[in-house]
Amino acid sequence: MELISQKAKKIMEDCKIKARDAGLNFGNETLEYVVTNRDMLRLMPKNFIPTMYDYWVNDVEILQGEGKYKLYPNNPYETVINSRPPISFYNDNNSDWLNAMIFYHVLGHIDFFQNNKLFEKTWNDDFVGKSLADKRIISRLRKEKGRTVDYVIEFSRGLNNIVGFFKELSKENFSKDNQMSKELEFYFNNFLQDNLKVPHHEFLKELERYNKTKDKSEMLGESIFFSEVKTRYKEFPDLFKKYKEEKKKEPADILEFIINNSPKLKDEENKWMIPVMSIVKDTGLLLASPQIRTKIINEGWASYWHDELFRKSELIKNHEVAYAAINAHVTSVNRVGLNPYAIGKLLIEYVKELADKGKFEYNFQKISNIETREFYDKHTNRGKEAIFKLRENFSDFTLINTFVDQDFVDKNHLFVVGQRPNFNRGTIEFYVKSKKAKDYKQMLLNSLYHPPHITIDKKKTNESNFYLVHHFEGKQLVKDFIPNTMLGVEYLWGGKVQLETTEFVGNEEDILFEEKEPKHQRVLYTMENRKISKEVI
Repeated sequence: MELISQKAKKIMEDCKIKARDAGLNFGNETLEYVVTNRDMLRLMPKNFIPTMYDYWVNDVEILQGEGKYKLYPNNPYETVINSRPPISFYNDNNSDWLNAMIFYHVLGHIDFFQNNKLFEKTWNDDFVGKSLADKRIISRLRKEKGRTVDYVIEFSRGLNNIVGFFKELSKENFSKDNQMSKELEFYFNNFLQDNLKVPHHEFLKELERYNKTKDKSEMLGESIFFSEVKTRYKEFPDLFKKYKEEKKKEPADILEFIINNSPKLKDEENKWMIPVMSIVKDTGLLLASPQIRTKIINEGWASYWHDELFRKSELIKNHEVAYAAINAHVTSVNRVGLNPYAIGKLLIEYVKELADKGKFEYNFQKISNIETREFYDKHTNRGKEAIFKLRENFSDFTLINTFVDQDFVDKNHLFVVGQRPNFNRGTIEFYVKSKKAKDYKQMLLNSLYHPPHITIDKKKTNESNFYLVHHFEGKQLVKDFIPNTMLGVEYLWGGKVQLETTEFVGNEEDILFEEKEPKHQRVLYTMENRKISKEVI
């Protein structure tokens, strides 16, 4: 692995100028490396951060990748990490024009990383430096504790998909000027609704009273409002004090709860596990969580800009056909399955078109005539402004939920593909199941990353028992992962672990092809002394 040539670097610096002229916003410094496909295989398990700690399961992934590479050599088009400065990797047999096209794509990613709200907690972090420090901690502990360190990493990673990303993000997501005070939050969200159980009209009346008081005095409005509240409800100050104390103790996620409360980790001989678990948690929180929740919009944004900028570049001359083939491979719509590059790019182009034509206006929303809707155009020229706001504030979920409508589906000839058994041939056949926007949107939403909602039942949790509750949201947990994950939790907690969850009843093939909602039942898994059992509850 080595830095790109000075010739290629100059081309990329020119790309930066053109990208900034188009409106992209990113830092001055970037690092670009030339790598082989085998280098890529070694970097992939580390999320492409060269300084990440080595991990024995990743060694297995590298060996598997090496085997696949011998059979099917591949040439990845681009890889970029959200570090300071951002680092991107380019295959050693890329031509200059291809690297320039890829670099425009990379600049789209960098702009997204450095401006999207979900990455806010990463904006000031040097992941390469932090991961190097983490690697040194892991290396030192390995010398003292041996392979036990890797087991702690593995067990912590088993819970890493349910890190409290949004809880952590919400702490700093808004400026302090726009944040609701803790006292106000408790009064409206907890005290009125949970303690007093006021009816809806009384809640709205109280909200209106607060707004009127605040309007009279921006500086003292809240103090005046709460002086009346405390006069009326003598118990309020004590309840608010208790709420603040509980809020401080409330963990962001299960991993943090174990770090803070595990009887095993309180023993002096086991305290070395805490920094290892914290490293795993922080890595997931800062890297995987925001990236996995913006896969479609992030790839769509990068694809939009590489197409927009490279087609206007002089470097495309004599390479138009090759570029068209590569671009089609990256951004073509899959009829079966989902291509995030394609869907993201189409949605960004659709939003730009809507804004350019004034189709966000209420007058357009009232129009039901198909032909009138199609030719409606106010020439507002606000499309670019709209997509930059999109880049700043949207995730995959909000992008899909807001903009996938019937016009979008019809415009791009999209449809939902179903599958059914063909008993005569003994095969599974695909068919066009629906062309309705509602069904296509649901298909996209179902494909998004949606970690299970699992909480701790504190009443049933004690030093000898850790009780978890899975809140069923239409999807059961992957049964194959339950035993190993619970084994890891038992090891980290130092006692019995119980998991309450919901599972579908019936044959898996029947459930797959059943049109109606399958039956399900509540079950309890128990892991004790490394043995798992299950009972219906």
